Amino acid sequence: MDLVSLSSRLPSVEKPDFRLSFGQKLKWTALILLLYFVLGSVTVYGVEETAFERFEFLEIIFGSKFGSLITLGIGPIVTASIILQLLVGSKVLDWDTKTPEGRAKFTSTQKLLAVFFSFFEAAAYVMAGAVPVSSPSLVPFVILQLAMGGIIIILMDEVCSKWGFGSGVSLFIAAGVSKTIFVRLFSPVEGSGSVLLGLITYLSAGEPAEALRSLLPLIALLTVFVIVVFAQNMKIEIPMAITMPFGRFAARRWPLRFIYTSNIPVILTAALLANLQLMGAAVPALKPVAEFLRAPGQEEALGLKFAIIVSGLFALAFAGLSRLFGKYTLRMTMLGGILGFAVGAVVGPATGAIPEILLSDVLRALAYSSVMILGSVMFSIFWVNTAGMDAKTVAEQFKSSYLSLPGFRRDPRIIERILERYIPPLAVLGGAFVGFLAAFADLTGAIGTGTGILLTVMIVHQFYEQITRQHLEDIHPAVRKVIG
Repeated sequence: MDLVSLSSRLPSVEKPDFRLSFGQKLKWTALILLLYFVLGSVTVYGVEETAFERFEFLEIIFGSKFGSLITLGIGPIVTASIILQLLVGSKVLDWDTKTPEGRAKFTSTQKLLAVFFSFFEAAAYVMAGAVPVSSPSLVPFVILQLAMGGIIIILMDEVCSKWGFGSGVSLFIAAGVSKTIFVRLFSPVEGSGSVLLGLITYLSAGEPAEALRSLLPLIALLTVFVIVVFAQNMKIEIPMAITMPFGRFAARRWPLRFIYTSNIPVILTAALLANLQLMGAAVPALKPVAEFLRAPGQEEALGLKFAIIVSGLFALAFAGLSRLFGKYTLRMTMLGGILGFAVGAVVGPATGAIPEILLSDVLRALAYSSVMILGSVMFSIFWVNTAGMDAKTVAEQFKSSYLSLPGFRRDPRIIERILERYIPPLAVLGGAFVGFLAAFADLTGAIGTGTGILLTVMIVHQFYEQITRQHLEDIHPAVRKVIG
């Protein structure tokens, strides 16, 4: 029995055989989102009552909630994707994912692996003590509950991909990060780390330095948000035209985004680091490495975080000035970032509330940033080759859609050579940039983690683009006016 046949025996969601309207997709997406929050509120039977703050990064990256039915979140799906990306990209599995047969093998194997990892990760969480069980006799039952929750997430992802907007993977990450940001900003509970409550408390007590410290996560959140929105609009436009047998018409420009592979490389790299954290908890030999490559928490390396936030603000200011007085230049942005870091490193400790930057903090930040950048580049290249985004596949799509490049014949080989000038460099540079952006954002200590904010902004932007591209004509006029 081959993998495709075996995968077909698993529970699955059929694609609709008709075009779904905006209202229908919105209904299914809202239903899946509601179910996700409900499952996150259901505690697994047999799990001890304990705090899971140390797994906040895992919860955000995996869209999970430790101790609940969605403890695994999208972990099994992403882990299966990482392994297949590495195997197919390194040609260990010599599958041509540009053909329907190759894509069928890839998706079938990914689903089988995701189901396997639902049980494997459930067992690993319990055995490593990440999910403490109240009684040894309940261990198998707790593992089964966690695995079933993981399989439900897989099916919910299929429903969202086929009947809703985007994918469940993206939706769950964005929902988890948005919930974390809302709670951290406005929670009225003392001791919850609420920014608003802390600001009011310190100002009423006459402690402006501590009030500044309490505002740092919010300042970092806004800084990262502006940078991500700015980066999302960076693109290269290639002129093209629609060519029919009776002539050429409808010339337009085809945008190639600088972040060509979107947020996929960051999701996979962050998930790889998250799995390393779990392995470090289970294998003592890996714990020092996992701890060294972990992004600092809210109170760790506070001086470094302050300098990084100031660096980002200066970089944005210099980028805006260079755009205002002429053409935007990367050199001015980098100059602003370096100058801002120096100012933050000097001024921060002078306030009395921000400690000095330690060498160990800098080395740890460099190591974490290097892993994020290199991992994002690697997964970006693999994703381009496995997801049909390479120059050859895009050139074939041009031919089938009657698209051509002005000044060139409609030969896919010619179009492929032209696209080779752009797509591979964009895959590398975009992957490196988005990895750097995620690392920078994580090191600022922003609410919801920097990676979470980065992913959420990009996911919401993708949803917006999908809605305006596919459903602009059947959206209510009032909603159409709001989204532009």
